[in-house]
Amino acid sequence: MKKTLEWVLPPEVAYDDIRFEQEVRNQLHLTPDTPAFIRKIRRSIDARSRQIKVNLAADVYINEPVPPLLSFEKSYTDVSKKDQAVIVGFGPAGMFAALRLIEMGIKPIVLERGKDVRNRRRDLAAITKDHVVNPDSNYCFGEGGAGTYSDGKLYTRSKKRGDVRRILEILVAHGATSEILVDAHPHIGTNKLPQVVTAIRESILEAGGEIRFDTKVTDFILKNGEMRGVVTHHGEKIEGLGVILATGHSARDIFELLHTRNILIEAKPFAMGVRVEHQQQFIDSVQYHCAVRGNYLPAASYSLVAQARYKGVEKGVFSFCMCPGGYIVPAATAPGEIVVNGMSPSRRDGQFANSGMVVSVDEADWKPYEKLGPLAGLQIQKVLEQTAFQLAGQTQTAPAQRLQDYVNGKISSSLLPTSYQPGLVSVDMTTILPPSIAVRLREGLKVFGKQMKGYLTNEAQMVGVESRTSSPVRIPRDKETLEHPQIKRLFPCGEGAGYAGGIVSAAMDGERCAEQLVAHYQNKK
Repeated sequence: MKKTLEWVLPPEVAYDDIRFEQEVRNQLHLTPDTPAFIRKIRRSIDARSRQIKVNLAADVYINEPVPPLLSFEKSYTDVSKKDQAVIVGFGPAGMFAALRLIEMGIKPIVLERGKDVRNRRRDLAAITKDHVVNPDSNYCFGEGGAGTYSDGKLYTRSKKRGDVRRILEILVAHGATSEILVDAHPHIGTNKLPQVVTAIRESILEAGGEIRFDTKVTDFILKNGEMRGVVTHHGEKIEGLGVILATGHSARDIFELLHTRNILIEAKPFAMGVRVEHQQQFIDSVQYHCAVRGNYLPAASYSLVAQARYKGVEKGVFSFCMCPGGYIVPAATAPGEIVVNGMSPSRRDGQFANSGMVVSVDEADWKPYEKLGPLAGLQIQKVLEQTAFQLAGQTQTAPAQRLQDYVNGKISSSLLPTSYQPGLVSVDMTTILPPSIAVRLREGLKVFGKQMKGYLTNEAQMVGVESRTSSPVRIPRDKETLEHPQIKRLFPCGEGAGYAGGIVSAAMDGERCAEQLVAHYQNKK
């Protein structure tokens, strides 16, 4: 017999497996020797009142076989002798595109400008300790993409829940914890993602696919309005049935190459701002209405949004990629720029909480660079990052300012301890942020101080700049075929093309692009 039950439980029961099992047995009146298997299927925290509750649902199997946890089976056929397709980029979109191509009988040739996860660590250490940025291996470029070493959040706004479940199951099959199938806001953690990414790589290689690291695409092979392949920086020409372009939101050279080759791209709205860092204990106390969150509740997060005016125009100011118990990391992709991002380990047990706090950016903001056409938004990013680098001392030391000082127009005489390891320097952030962002950010912080009591405090600080929230460029494609409207056999994919916003949505987009490439070009040389 199978029963599906739902509970509203205190955290000390919901997060303690022994006490939870006893709760289930008591509710179902099961004796201690009655065989029963309990599988949690949904779990979310309700912190709206002072009495924190956990909504939990579970399937209970009583005296009957338990079905497999995963409907997905990690079994791939050999495609080493099959037709091949080219994938540029080995982030979530590229990884899942490669796996899906294999499932459909196509050999993926994956080209990744960065290094594998193990060797990539050395370049991340060089940024932090020596302030040296490798433009091809950093927090954005390398095996697994930006998510591998900068977080691992898996929640998405996608309505295609079946597709989401499939992506999560594939991750579990490659070593991620099964908890991601249960939690409302699943998270692997930056300390565990490298092992999952490595396992996905091994699946691709074992099935006969190819992955070439330290391989940068410098040109496209175009024939009669079709993209038949790419040229690498080694001068090698690699052709296939088509090209899935999954380079991520920071591959500026690819955007510039597309523009140079007269392949249609468009400037698109995005957001920029800063990272705001508080003590995690403060965020816990506000969100959980208690001095100490205890041993059962996870580190608390928050989501804030406001509308703020500048010169009579109202735009959104909002938190982005909130990292409970996390760290701020240096995410520049070239020398001479400062970019910050956030990450959390799986336990989310760090002293600090940080979140992007950003303002919407559109064509009104990049108008001074409109002569650059579709690259205008990219240029406003560059200017912001390079200004931050210059004013912060021309190293990876980041500019920072306490929150109340910023709102009050005062340079901070001292800064707080931080998770950002390269270090901070006190700077008037309005000398870095353009007025259209600086003014709205100031007004937004005032609103957030009312929405979340104590948020606007000098015991918190902003660190700049958070400029890579999403791609400033969209590579257009047909809504149905996912193919570029001008160049056949080119499938723009994932965050870099403007069609995803995180690990799960990028992975789903990678699968969809792989399916469309196969549907249109398999058996068509």
